[in-house]
Amino acid sequence: MVLETGLISFASAAAMALRLADMIEAQLARAIAERGSASFAVSGGSTPAGLYKALSERTLDWSRVTAVLVDERWIAPGEEGSNETFIRETLMQNEAAALNLVGLWSDAPTPAQGLAAAEARLEGASQPFDAVVLGMGPDGHTASWFPYAEGLDDALHSNKSLCAVNAQQSNVTGKHVSRITLTLNEIKVSRFIALMIAGEEKRNAYSKALEDGSVEAMPVRAILKERPDLWTVWAP
Repeated sequence: MVLETGLISFASAAAMALRLADMIEAQLARAIAERGSASFAVSGGSTPAGLYKALSERTLDWSRVTAVLVDERWIAPGEEGSNETFIRETLMQNEAAALNLVGLWSDAPTPAQGLAAAEARLEGASQPFDAVVLGMGPDGHTASWFPYAEGLDDALHSNKSLCAVNAQQSNVTGKHVSRITLTLNEIKVSRFIALMIAGEEKRNAYSKALEDGSVEAMPVRAILKERPDLWTVWAP
């Protein structure tokens, strides 16, 4: 592990996953000991897969842990790209099979029409979250806060917990541009936040995000400004 300005670099993705697993396990265990339950907001994407698999083997009272999706494509569980399915296949295994997972998708036609149902489910999760895992795209998005997306202003400035986003289609978004996402308001108060990035392209994007510039152009800047104490971790 190497400390740089604002960035913690690891020699490998496996080393990064194990270190974060140690830290998140400790956060969740402390919450269970102090309050009897713990909450955990989780992101999709390939980068955190190793972290979730490592956590799934940790001995915790997982029945007392509630995981909430940071964001979701507006597709049913089981469809390609579903974050809910990804979490079930990586984290909700082994010791963590008893984890309580709060999905965001419903059969409403659009994310905006599904907000009320998702917000009702979210009320059952202990907040502020004890731990949050975020990712970042090469375009500077995190959660589903995509540059210049319809709904981005709500995501970054409203007092709500969730909002609907309609992104501009790109190689990063793929075809699923309609999303539901936790807002900055909901994430920024979390007890521990990790931003996981991998590869040189995302490392360069992170360096750019630290420069002066528009939050709308690189929305990850919003959480970096609000929570300078978050753990930004990188592996090749």
